[in-house]
Amino acid sequence: MAKVLIINGSYRDAGISREFVDTIYETLSACHHQVEIVNLKEYTIRYCLNCRSCTQEEGEAPAKCVIDDDMKQIIQKIEESDGYVLISPTNFGTVTALYKAFLERLVPYGYWPWGEVAPKDRKETKSKKSIVISSCAAPSLIGRFAFSSLKLLKLTAKTIGAKVVDSLMVGLISHKENIAIDARDKKRVVAIAKSLDRALNI
Repeated sequence: MAKVLIINGSYRDAGISREFVDTIYETLSACHHQVEIVNLKEYTIRYCLNCRSCTQEEGEAPAKCVIDDDMKQIIQKIEESDGYVLISPTNFGTVTALYKAFLERLVPYGYWPWGEVAPKDRKETKSKKSIVISSCAAPSLIGRFAFSSLKLLKLTAKTIGAKVVDSLMVGLISHKENIAIDARDKKRVVAIAKSLDRALNI
């Protein structure tokens, strides 16, 4: 049994992303994993100050941020987990502003002392596993290649030390006011959850 953390960057209590969360939670729980959900909108996440104070600390563990808010709690949950499900709908061609704020606050996972040209990942070994999921109004193929949502979700996984084992973009989700994923897309969501299950059991 592994511990899996679902991180949801949607603003909505209901909708496509919530269906992703519920379906994956049910699938992975049935596979006997311990699953926890983090809905980012329920946490206080202030903007990164770009002070780079945290990046000066040495070591593999995420450094301490000067901002005292709920990111400290979220990072602790990340550190305690074996696998991740990273979810954000696509807004204006990319992840939500809520998710982007969360991603920027993962700077403590980088080591970038003054004088160095570029940062290094503290988690150079990608020993943990992740899947990433987004949705968009465009057809899924366009959403996968024209928008940056999946790219930033994958960057999140890399930053926290996880290998992305599968990704999914669900398209055409905005042509009705209240839309639910159809049977075909639900099967795709179950399948990607099972991809994570298999990766965690290797």
